[in-house]
Amino acid sequence: MAAPTTATTTTATGKQSNSVWNDFVDAYNVAARSYWDTIKENKKLRLIDTFCLFLVVIGIIQFGFMCLIRDNFPFNGFLSGFIICVGQFVLLISLRMQYVNPFPGISKTRSFGEFVIASLMLHFVCLHFIN
Repeated sequence: MAAPTTATTTTATGKQSNSVWNDFVDAYNVAARSYWDTIKENKKLRLIDTFCLFLVVIGIIQFGFMCLIRDNFPFNGFLSGFIICVGQFVLLISLRMQYVNPFPGISKTRSFGEFVIASLMLHFVCLHFIN
């Protein structure tokens, strides 16, 4: 009696996993459509997302270069460059969140000013870390 139960469970699991995959594909399509509609309407978000993509590519290139040369001689330079990519990415995502759903009591102009000041501080710290 154990063998038929196992076969039934496998069939049910196969149908369930197919249903889960279809739900995932539907959710992905809805999210992608919503994202592209939002980007099409707002050029600032498009610019922020493009710069975020640029930072990710630069970080991957830096990490790949360190793996390629297999040496950690300019390790301060690598850490500084990689930390600045990650830090600027985090600051940009915070700015993007503020533009999409503004926090109560904080204007978009103030959030952009705070972004600029935080970016300058990040660059100042990373510049001094190199030396």
